[in-house]
Amino acid sequence: MDLSRSVRAIADAADASDGAIDWDAVAEAAKGGCEPGDLRMEPAERAAFADDVRAARDGLRAASGVDFDLPGSIEVQHRHHWIDANVDTFRRVLRPLEDTATGGMVPGVARSLNSGTMAVTVAFLARNVLGQYDPLLLAEADPDDHGLYFVRPNIREAAVELDVGYPRFRRWIAFHEVAHAAEFAAAPWLPGYLEARLESGISSVTDESSLLELARPDRDGGGPVDAFADLNTAMTAVEGYAELLMDRAFDDEYDDLRAKLDARRRGGDPITNLFKRLLGFGMKRRQYERGAAFFTAVADRRDLRTASLVWEHPENLPTDEELDDPDAWIRRVA
Repeated sequence: MDLSRSVRAIADAADASDGAIDWDAVAEAAKGGCEPGDLRMEPAERAAFADDVRAARDGLRAASGVDFDLPGSIEVQHRHHWIDANVDTFRRVLRPLEDTATGGMVPGVARSLNSGTMAVTVAFLARNVLGQYDPLLLAEADPDDHGLYFVRPNIREAAVELDVGYPRFRRWIAFHEVAHAAEFAAAPWLPGYLEARLESGISSVTDESSLLELARPDRDGGGPVDAFADLNTAMTAVEGYAELLMDRAFDDEYDDLRAKLDARRRGGDPITNLFKRLLGFGMKRRQYERGAAFFTAVADRRDLRTASLVWEHPENLPTDEELDDPDAWIRRVA
């Protein structure tokens, strides 16, 4: 790590021309807060990554019945590459908040504090993310121009930490991320659905009257809480279906991988767990667990094709109540 690099970047953020967050400083400081990791690969390992992704595509096509293509951008990255890609994502998502932030009496100080907070967040994520399917939400790009990233240093370190073979673990991660590609291919409406709820929630919390409205004890629905609740329910379906699909399609034993990865999601030292709580990792783990339980129940009661009906149109998404009552969803949809 190069913490002096981080300190300089955040200090310089105060002098940025405008904006509540200096995103260039965020990227620079986050890179100072974590080593990039080793991206040196022999030709055989590069070929193995490509083979894993192709095998995942073929296996997931067969299991799901969805004929989908791989994203146009598939990258094996180190942590600094991942930071560059995701700083752009944070910039897009948080733009409405930035547009309404005034910075108070000392905007330079506020900008440095905001930029420092984001840098710590991004650096922590960069050290923990294994792979990522990026639908490029809110991006001004071709709607089919999605990305697929594998953070090689994190995958290798996690394999050692979990005491599992790197090639098998790497392949399993490929199946998980490519499963997301299958979902978004099966549901072309999904990016717009997620974007609308994300924009609605963020735009609502930038309005002071909405915040005051949220505090009313007799509040009768509407506003950001409902938008974010819909988003959380949809993401629970996205993560849960991917968990089911990757397990049903994987071409090797996975019980030990599942148990150890689930333990990793729940575990960690006290500081790591604090960061996980602050960044909503508990909610993310709950999405995995709750969504996987729902889709496993549907697939066991019927079959995987029935579970895939969730992607036919938005009305087929399970409600929050149906996530805990798969039979109710089956009666309504199937």
